[in-house]
Amino acid sequence: MSAAPPPETAKSRISGPNRGRALRRSAWSLTLLTVLGHTVLGFEQSPLAPVAGALTGVTTEFVLETVEAWAWRRPARYLGVPRDRVADFFLPSYIRGLLCAMLLYGNGHLMPIVLAVLIGVGSAYLFRVRAPEPARTADGAGTTKPARRTGGDVPGAAFLNPVAFGIVVVLLLFPWVGLAPAYQFTAWVSGPFDLIVPLAVLAGGVLANAGPTGRMPLVLGWAGGFALQACLRGGLGDVSTVSALLPMTGTAFALYTGYVITDPGTSPVRARDQVVFGLATAAVYGLLVQFHVVFGPFLALVIVCAGRELKRLRRPPGTGRPAQGDQPMPGPIRSSTRSEPSCRTSLNAPEASARR
Repeated sequence: MSAAPPPETAKSRISGPNRGRALRRSAWSLTLLTVLGHTVLGFEQSPLAPVAGALTGVTTEFVLETVEAWAWRRPARYLGVPRDRVADFFLPSYIRGLLCAMLLYGNGHLMPIVLAVLIGVGSAYLFRVRAPEPARTADGAGTTKPARRTGGDVPGAAFLNPVAFGIVVVLLLFPWVGLAPAYQFTAWVSGPFDLIVPLAVLAGGVLANAGPTGRMPLVLGWAGGFALQACLRGGLGDVSTVSALLPMTGTAFALYTGYVITDPGTSPVRARDQVVFGLATAAVYGLLVQFHVVFGPFLALVIVCAGRELKRLRRPPGTGRPAQGDQPMPGPIRSSTRSEPSCRTSLNAPEASARR
């Protein structure tokens, strides 16, 4: 008898063709933007910055995945899969490297970008939602005991946005490093291109990333919340409403909206949760701006991601729907007998545990 497939989880709903298509489109669009930025638009970072960021991301992903696979006695996720799946595995770290290179400015220094990418990719392995304990099984005497963990599972899923976390840590550690100036995205163009460039970046992010991964409610929640907090600050404070809304017209806002906050691995899946996530990020941003925090969007995103995980941890066991990452990612497990199938989905899946 073959094992039943594991129950659908938040991670499985965004995997497969849609996730691979979104990754490839995002990688191509960001690569094109990087090339145009250094040749046409006027990016002020070193031309080696995106190269250093992308190489650091891919290398860090390879090293950490190899070490973790050895520690958990499972095959690395880039082994034993088709070539396109291997590329899909490394594309997220490549995308994060390009984003950090575009959003950070450290004069001619490359190390701030390298460090941001290293911290961001590493946080996906260090800060994770804890995987549930294996189901308890009954022995011959009728008593129950926890099922033995077997190699093949990834211990949980990341919950901190890697790009935002890496940028925040670097900005806090090195005050001389700053965010990329807003004018650099259209420094060498003028006229209608001041509007065309941010609209093109936003459209590229929506079509390449937010659309295929089902993150449009998150985009609408974040944009609507940003406009709402700007109007509230303008109406209740001494800030001009127009100046508070002005960041929404920039390329940096479009880049953040289309590629950073909509990261499918660290954002909610259900539409209602996405809207709340976007509104919460905008609300925290509004509070941070009142305290003159210049990197408010990234710090707000880190705070909301951490708060979302704290809320999940405070939830009593067995109540509510499983949060994203509650189920470990399945990996192949070698069969111990001829009567069992040669590849089980996961011994931690409830159906598989019941058949043990």
